[in-house]
Amino acid sequence: MTGKLRIESNEFSYSDEKFADIQLLRYRVEGFEFLSLRQKTLIYHLSEAALAGRDILYDQNGARNLALRRLLEALYMALKSDGVAGVEGAEVREREAFAEYMKRFWFSHGPHHHYACMKFLPGCSREWMEDALRRYGISYDRPLVDYIFDAAADACRCNQRDGEDLLLTSSNNYYADGITQREAEDFYARQRAALTTPPECPPQIGLNSRLERGDDGTLRENVCRIGGLYGAAIRRIVRHLEDALPYAESDSQRQVIRLLIDFYTTGSLLTFDEYSIAWLEDTESQVDFVNGFTETYGDPLGFKGSWESIVNFRDEEATRRTRILADNAQWFEDHSPIDARFRKSVCRGISAKVIQAAIIAGDLYPSTAIGINLPNSDWVRRDHGSKSVTIGNFTDAYNCASQGSGMLEEFVIDDVTRQMIRTYGPVGDNLHTDLHECLGHGSGQLLPGVSADALKAHASTIEEARADLFALYYMGSGKLVELGLLPDAEAYKSQYYTYLMNGALTQLVRISRGATIEEAHMRNRALIAHWVLEHATEREAEIVNIGNKTYLRVNDYAGLQRLFGRLLAEVQRIRSEGDYEAARNLVETYGVAIDDALHAEVLDRYRRLNLRPYKGFINPSYHAVRNAEGGITDVTVSYTEAFDEQCLRYSREYSTL
Repeated sequence: MTGKLRIESNEFSYSDEKFADIQLLRYRVEGFEFLSLRQKTLIYHLSEAALAGRDILYDQNGARNLALRRLLEALYMALKSDGVAGVEGAEVREREAFAEYMKRFWFSHGPHHHYACMKFLPGCSREWMEDALRRYGISYDRPLVDYIFDAAADACRCNQRDGEDLLLTSSNNYYADGITQREAEDFYARQRAALTTPPECPPQIGLNSRLERGDDGTLRENVCRIGGLYGAAIRRIVRHLEDALPYAESDSQRQVIRLLIDFYTTGSLLTFDEYSIAWLEDTESQVDFVNGFTETYGDPLGFKGSWESIVNFRDEEATRRTRILADNAQWFEDHSPIDARFRKSVCRGISAKVIQAAIIAGDLYPSTAIGINLPNSDWVRRDHGSKSVTIGNFTDAYNCASQGSGMLEEFVIDDVTRQMIRTYGPVGDNLHTDLHECLGHGSGQLLPGVSADALKAHASTIEEARADLFALYYMGSGKLVELGLLPDAEAYKSQYYTYLMNGALTQLVRISRGATIEEAHMRNRALIAHWVLEHATEREAEIVNIGNKTYLRVNDYAGLQRLFGRLLAEVQRIRSEGDYEAARNLVETYGVAIDDALHAEVLDRYRRLNLRPYKGFINPSYHAVRNAEGGITDVTVSYTEAFDEQCLRYSREYSTL
């Protein structure tokens, strides 16, 4: 039995509102109407499990964030219910500035920029906010308001600056106040040494816990589980997972859900590895999901996993291209330009697909990646493979939103190159994501005895650079044309140009003047672009000035492929050997600093386009239609909820902590 997709609007628009440096988009869940009632019911329960964990990320991002959200939302709702009749002048400006701050807070799950990690302040005045709180009878603690307006209080959520104590200068809530970087690294070094698991199969220590200091001064972990840290939220997640169990598509998927429930019940990282392996082995189910403590980008030391969830189903037609890559994984590994010692002799369990996202939550909402490769455990990937996805409805939304933006006209050097990008850009972007997620992250291996944590604070940047370089190298190899994944031998050039332009120039629009590059993905792109430009001794690519504007010029695309191969070989060596000093030198030399004059120019040119550098998504909303006995007879989907309405509803319906 199937239900019908119901859209509560005659027209669907991908683009929604803009505020600060953010543009909100909507995504359609194409094909939902063709799923069986069982599949739609499964998606409904898994979506409820996803939203149930919402409070966890707020608290992980900062110890005050939940109290801040409650205070700010109380004022936002009071202002909204009061309306704007008779409001004018300065009061209008104050209210608009506060509304923008509230939306930025929701978008970032706290008062720190979701990407740059630096604290942002309200555009309204403190005097207005306190007066408004008193006017509407909202009680508040003065220190909390002090905190909102103090730029120096918790200035950075995740500090990556070399030479500083990365924990004492980061405001995330993964470590209790006062714990130093040295203490944390020593604590986890002792944990690693005390492991009773085989040394070649270590769990991801520290992933699902907060490091705290006991009354006696010793460090200990507060583990995320039922009865432990975030227990109320996790108990609700588990309840919805249990509701989903009867609708699982197979016994293997049922086992995945049961193991995840066991992990949430016990907090055992050994169970988490069992769950990860079972999740990898379930490749037949069309509906799939991720729910848990996953990516470690928010922890400057790379131990702690931020909570996230995505529920999705396979796009059968679009998955054809990723299956071709997965089927040829061994060829790509065998022909990689890296040292033979670092290649995998056998590529195991690589599966790849294009998906339709049904819901995103936690660290994937509202800002999300367009591709995912999991699990992150090195030994699980080595012995059991990985699952890679490209999120098709997100790439569709991005492509639609970018049409007519003016970026190509402003930043691409000439009409010939612009036309090449228009012709080949979408297919190149999708294929680069497929290669990055499907094969790049799963390629190569650590040498025996090398710890997955050896690169410390630089591990995320090096890993992202490794996957991007793998994709870039093979984009220009000719193999993709042979496999029918690129239309001709010219198509790869579009990706080469846009990637280097982004790394050297256009990603600077995401960074405030005077700042350095902090986020791992941005450091990775800058590292690759600047290294290639410096080592382009035959002028394969260069930065030029035409009419007082800076552009990228590419003179030899084939030469760029050789340079990508050289850098890939070095980055893989660093990763495989655990060469921390080489990683540090590469990242700090090429991936951090910004030329101030160039930055000012790029910001000025971008400002004139009236665009927003960051995009995020508003979720669809699902409604379970029930019969008199309470059974679900259909699941409907709506795309009409505004961002503020969605965030307020989530706070009403899914607050647990």
